[in-house]
Amino acid sequence: MEPGSLAAEPERGEPGEPGEHFLYFAYGSNLLKERLRLHNPSAEFVCVARLQDFKVDFGNYQGVTSTSWHGGIATIIQSPGDEVWGVVWKMHVRNISSLDEQEGVGSGTYIPIEIDVHNQEGKVLTCRSYQMKNYVPAPPSPQYKKVICKGAKQNGLPSEYQRKLEEIETNHYEGPVKVLEEIEAVTNEPL
Repeated sequence: MEPGSLAAEPERGEPGEPGEHFLYFAYGSNLLKERLRLHNPSAEFVCVARLQDFKVDFGNYQGVTSTSWHGGIATIIQSPGDEVWGVVWKMHVRNISSLDEQEGVGSGTYIPIEIDVHNQEGKVLTCRSYQMKNYVPAPPSPQYKKVICKGAKQNGLPSEYQRKLEEIETNHYEGPVKVLEEIEAVTNEPL
């Protein structure tokens, strides 16, 4: 499926469950449950999934370094033969605006897209995700990389893919990262 448009209908909740839900595919810092739930408390783990013919890249929107992470931030780009592993989260539609805000949709940093991913049994799931356009490649901060790698481990992404994430070069930023401090406050442990 070509990214760029969103499904008109969100996924319906389970029988007896009030409201509507959607599926969200996370591949960056939102792999870590505690990070995602800082502003999106309805997020529930669904499965580990694979996005075929894409790869993860890191960069700064319009060349401006992220003030949240102090380095390049993750995006997905089409790349035949590559794959991105991530987590599918089920979220209530009331969290779309907070998720969009976290992803910088209002500022144009990311655009919401609809993608098809495959769970480990091969079932196709249509999910909301985010893609950065108009970015300049740049390495992530060590703190951002740490959150991504911890989320990959927490959710059992394939070990080969986890090794690939661990090998990502960083920008060696050593200052404070407010988002990391918020996550550590929730988990009561340093990441």
